[in-house]
Amino acid sequence: MSLQEGLDLDTRPGGARAAVEAVVMVADEPVPALVLAAALALPLERVEQLLRGLADGYDADGRGFELRESASGWRVYSRAEFADVVERFVRDGATARLSRAALETLAIIAYRQPVARATVSSIRGVSADATIRTLLQRGLVAESEDGSPNGAILYVTTGEFCERLGLTSVDQLPPLAPYLPEADVLDDIAGASR
Repeated sequence: MSLQEGLDLDTRPGGARAAVEAVVMVADEPVPALVLAAALALPLERVEQLLRGLADGYDADGRGFELRESASGWRVYSRAEFADVVERFVRDGATARLSRAALETLAIIAYRQPVARATVSSIRGVSADATIRTLLQRGLVAESEDGSPNGAILYVTTGEFCERLGLTSVDQLPPLAPYLPEADVLDDIAGASR
């Protein structure tokens, strides 16, 4: 039995056209037609025809997305006419989804990186385990490749973090010193908590 027989695309709803569409929809980077043809066990010419048909169909239907070919392959993109809508959704949604605890933890990691979970918990005064897991899942922090001498996992911010803040690197974060109280005030606070 060949790979094509094993996939049996023609018996599925939408057939090969829908199979190409399903793969392109989940791809997080452009997919060359040749790669699609190999993955779906279809002739390259047929895959290219299906891709062009999908792109033309999305255009004709006035969809909010389009299928475009670039030098590196085919990918689904939101239409340029809706850039402001998508930007607003992403910008507003991203800030609304992070809790105060997540923002505090993210700030500590950003300014102290690489930093151990225990240090973050110590600074915040509560366990940071769940919050760090959330930040890891959202791709805003990552485990550092350089481990701690004592074996603790160290955390750093990611490129996604910088991208969301519009920074090219964490070196562009504003300095904290202007926002901190003077040393004598800190001493008073420390003395009051004893």
